[in-house]
Amino acid sequence: MHGLSRLGNGVNSPSPPSSPRFRHGRNKNTAFGGEVKLQNFAEKFGFMIVSAVYRRRGVLLFAPLLYISGMLLYMGVLGFDASGPVSPPRGSVYRSPQVFQKLWPLMEAENNGTSNLLTNVWNPKLHQVWKPCIGHTVSQEELPKSNGYLIVEANGGLNQQRLSICDAVAVAGLLNATLVIPIFHLNSVWRDSSKFGDIFDEDFFIYALRNHVKVVRELPEDLLLQFHNNISSIVNLRVKAWSSPTYYLSKVLPKLKELGAVRIAPFSNRLAHSIPPNIQGLRCLCNFEALRFSEPIRMLAAKMVDRMIKKSSKTSGRYVSVHIRFEEDMVAFSCCTYDGGEEEKHEMDIARERSWRGKFRRRGRVIRPGANRIDGKCPLTPLEVGMMLRGMGFDNNTSLYVAAGKIYKAEKYMTPLKQMFPRLESKDTLASTEELAPFEGHSSRLAALDYTVCLYSEAFVTTQGGNFPHFLVGHRRYLNEGHAKTIKPDKRKLALLFDSLDIRWKDFKSQLQDMLRHSDTKGIELKKPNSSLYTFPMPDCMCKHTDVKNASGNRRRLL
Repeated sequence: MHGLSRLGNGVNSPSPPSSPRFRHGRNKNTAFGGEVKLQNFAEKFGFMIVSAVYRRRGVLLFAPLLYISGMLLYMGVLGFDASGPVSPPRGSVYRSPQVFQKLWPLMEAENNGTSNLLTNVWNPKLHQVWKPCIGHTVSQEELPKSNGYLIVEANGGLNQQRLSICDAVAVAGLLNATLVIPIFHLNSVWRDSSKFGDIFDEDFFIYALRNHVKVVRELPEDLLLQFHNNISSIVNLRVKAWSSPTYYLSKVLPKLKELGAVRIAPFSNRLAHSIPPNIQGLRCLCNFEALRFSEPIRMLAAKMVDRMIKKSSKTSGRYVSVHIRFEEDMVAFSCCTYDGGEEEKHEMDIARERSWRGKFRRRGRVIRPGANRIDGKCPLTPLEVGMMLRGMGFDNNTSLYVAAGKIYKAEKYMTPLKQMFPRLESKDTLASTEELAPFEGHSSRLAALDYTVCLYSEAFVTTQGGNFPHFLVGHRRYLNEGHAKTIKPDKRKLALLFDSLDIRWKDFKSQLQDMLRHSDTKGIELKKPNSSLYTFPMPDCMCKHTDVKNASGNRRRLL
């Protein structure tokens, strides 16, 4: 007789800019009262449209269409060429090196200052205190008889694998299934052959979940024999992304009971964000408690954190970590241009074709680097990260840890960052070649080292999104009483700021310090219905504690 599912059978899962207005003056040389000198076809075309609107007011019915046409002309989608020089829109061109050259003497004048921003970068008076309280939502009772074995395949990099593992734990709990240690798919991008036990502590994972979900390393021999000793022979259920608990109960559970084992591959983003509290609690338990790194990773990561703290003696052991996404493939995928001219364009074309064959050459695909930059979609260069942090008030005594892959043209782009922050470290400087040797060629294990050092920094800077900050920010909230202690810059504003060649240092600092204060106020955010628990653990994984006086403590417990 099969056990019941955790939920039974009846649980349900849970401005554009306004059109420009034309103001018609009385001057005969303006608007439509006098002679207008038109320079090119684009201007003539625009003049014809505006004239029609002015003379025939009924055409205003087509105002939305006219507005869209105007925006397409502005962005360059329609192929009208201007005969004369046209100034690019502000924020559309990479001019950060020129701004840096102007501001560097003023930055340098503030070197070796006495303002230790890291001791008071976060204002505890702005925030309430939250504490982990997973036990409130996850019951610890004897597990009923299992309905069968669940096998999942986790793909992607370190944190995408993490997501798949924790969602699998939640699904196993929902279906009252026995979870087989997830299989890691060899990803064509990450190219890491690591198994679950190479990255995570397998024994601890099984132990931490023992009262909630039964986990085994492999299928029993007698069951595997039914499938001819080949896991691939087990039926693979194609589950849609973001499937609800109701779907799993109605479609997956019957098959599980019938066959004794089912497989779901791939298993990435296969469970909805909004699920019942007791199942959501399993996600919390998995991500923040049960999933700790394997012993080799933990041992080296702990040494690196200790070394980083010792190197931060001028800032009372506190340091800033920053996740820089300026690898060649990231720059290529963004379709942004920097200051490398034709050589850069050639290298990016090759990189795009190598990794995404034909995707960027499809008919109708238009690449607009300037529009991407204005919209805040361009990866920040190391230079821009340094300028931002100096503007916020972090001086040259600040210890900076850089988590990154292989930086594109590292010598060129990292040099000014080291100039601004001479106390700059990375895993390659904190750990010896011998210590890193077992991790080389395994991107997920190396990422786990970066993840840990960033987890315990006083301030973390995210620059481009992705799964790394997605999980790290939530984990920092879990350890820091609900506060992410994370700087998330407004890249649209930065694009304008870094294109202001005449900006004064005082104004530059003022705008960036406002951005830092905004990050502080957004440090504590509650999860919205369609948000990820892995980034927003409150209130599902944490409870509010208003009686705790000191909200600035930092638990230094390596998971």
